[in-house]
Amino acid sequence: MQKVSLYLRMIKFSHSIFALPFAFTSALIAASGIPSLRQIFWITVAMVGARSGAMGMNRIIDRQIDTDNPRTAGREIPRGVVKVSEAIAFALLSFSLMIGAAYMLNPLCLMLSPIALGILILYSFTKRVTWMAHLVLGIAISAGPLGAWVAITGSFDRMILPLVLAVIFWLAGFDILYALQDIEFDKHYGLFSIPQRFGIRRSLYIARVLHIIAFSLLVLNGVLFGLGKFYGTGMFIVAGLFLYEHSLIKEHDLTRLDMAFFNMNGYISMTIFIATFADYMI
Repeated sequence: MQKVSLYLRMIKFSHSIFALPFAFTSALIAASGIPSLRQIFWITVAMVGARSGAMGMNRIIDRQIDTDNPRTAGREIPRGVVKVSEAIAFALLSFSLMIGAAYMLNPLCLMLSPIALGILILYSFTKRVTWMAHLVLGIAISAGPLGAWVAITGSFDRMILPLVLAVIFWLAGFDILYALQDIEFDKHYGLFSIPQRFGIRRSLYIARVLHIIAFSLLVLNGVLFGLGKFYGTGMFIVAGLFLYEHSLIKEHDLTRLDMAFFNMNGYISMTIFIATFADYMI
């Protein structure tokens, strides 16, 4: 159990709250209600496997960077409490779960799983070559709602694109905020990020613009699928959460960054799911 706890901390399992609610939101919309228990189970397995494998690979690929960065030097691989070989085995097992779940869902999910796998692994290299890495991470996480739609319907429909795009811009926006704490290290180490490229003030503006776009797409999602008063109420709450998140972070005061990153974005994703669920169930 101690080893399991180490693995869960290594992949920041608690951060699954960011991606899972969007996948379940998409599944609700695709099924026009609650999907079957079988679909819910395999979507959950696919999501957990994909995210765990991606985070495991990220820790493996970035192990030297994590060792050299004072903020991340205490992570499990730099400390030596998880061996690289163990992390590789964990990542391979996680990706196997994802592919197995895709097989159990439908042929299109299985066919698309190698593409999702490639994007999940690619992200870990992007900060070495481009400051657009935040958007690549957003694309990787957006595979959740897109994959859930395909899992339920067995096909692709452009109607789901506003929700998928909303996840991309939402994730990229708060990942920019998270990257503010590493701005000096990235400059010194030769890594790329929007804060490293544009500085703190302009990065804050960019994150705000991305979140305005994300919110607009979430509203459009509700309109396209005819979601009602509960979803509308949820959007008012989400707007307030976005405003509060950005009020927490100032150019010369990043002390509340963790609260803005984890708490607010966890609340946002859960609010969207609960509002969608309520619209279909009540």
